[in-house]
Amino acid sequence: MRATIKSKLAEIIPEWKGQVYDLPPLDLILPGSCAVVTFAEEVQKSSWAGYRRIVKVWPYARVSNGGFEQVEAWTQQLIEALHDVRLEDKEGHAFTCIYLGASDSDRIDTLSGLATRAIRFGIYVPEPLDTSTSNNALLTSSVADANPSATLESGQPDSWLTALHDWTQEQLGNEWTIYKEAWPAGYVAPAVLWRLTASNFAAAGTSAFDVRKQWIGHVYGRNAQETQRIATGLVERLSSQTRIPLDLADRRYLTVSEASVDLQADAFLNGQIRLTLLRRVQRELPNAPLIREVTNKPVLDY
Repeated sequence: MRATIKSKLAEIIPEWKGQVYDLPPLDLILPGSCAVVTFAEEVQKSSWAGYRRIVKVWPYARVSNGGFEQVEAWTQQLIEALHDVRLEDKEGHAFTCIYLGASDSDRIDTLSGLATRAIRFGIYVPEPLDTSTSNNALLTSSVADANPSATLESGQPDSWLTALHDWTQEQLGNEWTIYKEAWPAGYVAPAVLWRLTASNFAAAGTSAFDVRKQWIGHVYGRNAQETQRIATGLVERLSSQTRIPLDLADRRYLTVSEASVDLQADAFLNGQIRLTLLRRVQRELPNAPLIREVTNKPVLDY
């Protein structure tokens, strides 16, 4: 990861070629037009995005060559080239950079007299998927499965998630990869990730109840324009189609209750699409006689 980031920085700022350093000794005088990369804390961020590593980039510029104005210009270049961007190391491990802002004010390095500031990026690294569950699918309760009478079994995939996956793949074609519940360690782009956030159950009379599930969709295109176009297009199709096939043979469908898109949300971490699916499920009535017993009470004669 470290070598990949240093190489990418030199690619973005050609002046830094061969001048991107790890944390230097305190007595080292840095040359002008260079950068220093330091790695800070590492924390578990979420079940779908993996862990986050904080990376600080310190651009250095001579005061005589623009100083803080040059640092500001380099900062903007780094944000545009790295924010919400997927990178891959030599081993094929993918990670995403998210710009987190500057961690300190501008300052002058006391030894070299160079202007600098610390720019923070969050490096999100997905964890390897748990192979004990097929396709990283969720467990599902009997009321939400394709067969309402089925029992909850370990490793049983959520049929709603499978239906949503298949519908999305049909809309976007094989050029796009559709993921379930979490980004894998070697995720590719373009891709869409669907993950479940909540389930609600509400009575609909005495013989049925409504199941609602809320999903978040992450649309990760090859560029910002493609990402916005696909995210908006999926929501428009969901809103116009209103139903997603759950089991065509038995004519069971999921109803689109609500769909919206936030184009300001980042694709990797928060996701842009909010989707609510609905299905009405018939209650299982007990297998018992309609009349338990009949008692004959003759009318008394007076």
